[in-house]
Amino acid sequence: MADYILGIESSCDDTSAAVLRDGVLLSNVIASQQVHKDFGGVVPELASRAHEQNIVPVVSQALDKAGITAQDLSAIAFTRGPGLLGSLLVGTSFAKALSLSLDIPMIMVNHLQGHILANFVREEGKPVEEPAFPYLCLLVSGGNSQIVKVSGPLEFEILGQTIDDAVGEAFDKCAKLMGLGYPGGPVIDRLAKLGDPDRFHFAKPQIPGLDYSFSGIKTSLLYFVRDELAKDPDFLEKNKEDLCASFQKTLVDILMGKLIRAAKETGIREITIGGGVSANSGLRERLVAEGKKRRWHTYLPAFKFTTDNAAMIAIAGWFRYRAGERTPLDVAPVSRIADF
Repeated sequence: MADYILGIESSCDDTSAAVLRDGVLLSNVIASQQVHKDFGGVVPELASRAHEQNIVPVVSQALDKAGITAQDLSAIAFTRGPGLLGSLLVGTSFAKALSLSLDIPMIMVNHLQGHILANFVREEGKPVEEPAFPYLCLLVSGGNSQIVKVSGPLEFEILGQTIDDAVGEAFDKCAKLMGLGYPGGPVIDRLAKLGDPDRFHFAKPQIPGLDYSFSGIKTSLLYFVRDELAKDPDFLEKNKEDLCASFQKTLVDILMGKLIRAAKETGIREITIGGGVSANSGLRERLVAEGKKRRWHTYLPAFKFTTDNAAMIAIAGWFRYRAGERTPLDVAPVSRIADF
């Protein structure tokens, strides 16, 4: 008898539901929230309200697309954290109610582990390359920047992480500084393709070990733009492509420098990336280039699995379901998770 896992993701501003059958993806529905663009960032209260409106139709659509009913489900995987607490409460509460009504188990999932395991999402009729264990994952998003050693689908070790801001936040904040709108990462990536990455230079932090820091580069760009605007009020408009290209190259250099070091120190040649920033074309191209140069086996998640989605929660839940893990009904969501 087949096992069907429903995945629910509600950690930030995307409401998503997915269905797996024996580890194979049958549906992955995402409802994105447009209201936050007017505010230049996610407004937590508005996000949680939108999740309340979206979660029932999104889950219903995921089940319909998978060709099953709720009664066919074997378990419900849901994001416990990290993320916005109000948003997480919606997904967790829905998972509890559905679990009770169907008398099936719940499986809590660490949102970050979902990103790390996104390369294992399989779709019927589509070949997929899966990294061999152990592998290194460069996890980069709006809230996290980490290098994680993955020894198995339930075994994670953080080797390095940001000591202040995440790289995705650096993209968004600096895009806002340049008047490029929100979310800023995709806009910077698009404009960077038209610019000269060596035109401008920004300070790179000297952080020991495998940890990152991205607060300094934001300050460096702020002061640079301020000084140049004092000389020429049209500086940003005249140079935005080169600014984006140079800024993106600096961030990619910082990310890849520590990843290269981690690969050397561990001797691991299986390398992946995950998280929203893993959709960045500059980072993906650099990873492939370094992989060829250093004889790594590199794995890039499909673009549709880079941003927040329930398919990655479902596959992480699937691994835990097969391992016999179950989550009690009194579990509470958490906005922060100290480790894996």
